[in-house]
Amino acid sequence: MVSQATEDYLKIIYKLQRKRQQVKTSALALARQVTPASVTNMVKKLARMRLLIYTSYHGVELTPAGEKIALRVIRLHRLLELYLKEALGYSWDCVHEEAEKLEHHISEEFEERIFEALGCPAFDPHGDPIPTKEGEVHEVTFTPLSDAEAGDLGTIRRVDDGNPELLQYLEKIGLVPKVTVEVLEKAPFNGPLTVKVGDIEHVVGRGVAANIFVVSVEAADS
Repeated sequence: MVSQATEDYLKIIYKLQRKRQQVKTSALALARQVTPASVTNMVKKLARMRLLIYTSYHGVELTPAGEKIALRVIRLHRLLELYLKEALGYSWDCVHEEAEKLEHHISEEFEERIFEALGCPAFDPHGDPIPTKEGEVHEVTFTPLSDAEAGDLGTIRRVDDGNPELLQYLEKIGLVPKVTVEVLEKAPFNGPLTVKVGDIEHVVGRGVAANIFVVSVEAADS
């Protein structure tokens, strides 16, 4: 068995690897909110466990064994988020924090029961893919709403879950996964977007729209 700290590091490294080619210890220190020296000590330990490859001044890279552990923790986290929302009535802006506490303490049997009770889901409440039990993940690239143009019609597939207050706001105005949104106007010079959800129009800042990811209605129906 590996420690909770080990699982947390591997999960963070995996997520950072999806965003950039190199994961440096400075990025890990920022994500973990610890000192660079603390990160260096930990990654050296994980390297000795053959869970990652660490090269001074270049950063870290997960080994297949490290990635397997990271994906299982991510699977548990996203299943728990969905279970908390669908079965226990948690709001989608609160599930992340609760899942963080629970993800290290779930048995494989309980994991499977949650998965089956939820109908074998493929995505969490925010639209992130749930890795399979075998450690496979179907990563999909969606278009940020901020890149859409006036006249575009799309279906929201994912919303960044990093800011609970943003999630509260988006739920309040109906910009959530599976909802169809139409861009009515896009102001120049990095101005806001005017969008329509159902019969209601909203003015959404470009920064907010960058956290909402969509596909065309045709692609969503296919």
